Amino acid sequence: MSIFFILISKILPLYFLILLGFLAGKFFKIKKEKIAVLLIYFLAPIIVFRGVMKADIIASNLSLPFLFLGLGILISITFLYVSGLIWKDSTKNIIAFTSGTGNTGYFGLPVGLALFGDSYLPLIVLALLGTILYENSIGFYLVARGNNSKMESFKRLLKLPTIYAFFIALVLNLWGVKFGGVYNNATYVIQIAYTFFGMMIIGLGIANMSKIKFDFKFISVAFLARFFVWPVVMLGIIFVDKTFFNFYSIEIQKILILMSIIPLAANTVSYATLLKVHPEKSAMAVLLSTIFALFYIPLMVIIFIN
Repeated sequence: MSIFFILISKILPLYFLILLGFLAGKFFKIKKEKIAVLLIYFLAPIIVFRGVMKADIIASNLSLPFLFLGLGILISITFLYVSGLIWKDSTKNIIAFTSGTGNTGYFGLPVGLALFGDSYLPLIVLALLGTILYENSIGFYLVARGNNSKMESFKRLLKLPTIYAFFIALVLNLWGVKFGGVYNNATYVIQIAYTFFGMMIIGLGIANMSKIKFDFKFISVAFLARFFVWPVVMLGIIFVDKTFFNFYSIEIQKILILMSIIPLAANTVSYATLLKVHPEKSAMAVLLSTIFALFYIPLMVIIFIN
């Protein structure tokens, strides 16, 4: 039990940043859109670049973006069908979107570094890239429901500097390019800033909502996808791999488990707000999943990782 509380103590400071974000949004009227631009177009590309530059370019590592992209598509389409049996309106689309992703960037990255250390940054970043690709491709389609064309979604993907940062870093890594101490120190500071603002934006998102609506059925289905289906699927993949292939290292297995138990993606609220698809329901679900994760993650880490 002491390990459980030690793990909570590592994660709990990140929740303080969420509280800061909430207070900043509620009392100083800071809008999350400004912070989101900073994160998406400036800080995230540098974090991805740093992570890929530090990564060992081997098949198992490079498979991570494609694994998370593929699972995101598969699970989201499954829940689009399942939720279509429950809802006949656009609720099923936001459920499908959020079921295929998680808060890998703003939550998974800082929690992973807190639990496992900075050496895990490359693997976390590669997993993060897979969810970025999902959210800006099939995920966007699912929420948009035809209000936005395929070309608009494709243009959206092409505008993400994170994608270019990944490929540039991959080429430089393969060429054996190394950077000095100034680069390492600067990117480390930016990594801290990414964690700081990334966690704060969760609180800002909650504070900026005009109202929050509790929908038990919506929350239950979203929790089923995020906290049950994802871990079961990921543990199944790890079991098959350990039994037959031994493709993934212990380090990658830890990341696979961690990224399958993180809370609902904060971008669920952003997309739902942008496209006017039940943002109040989404905000409450994301909030509750983030609170639930404070205790759920340490428990799952003790059971399946330690």
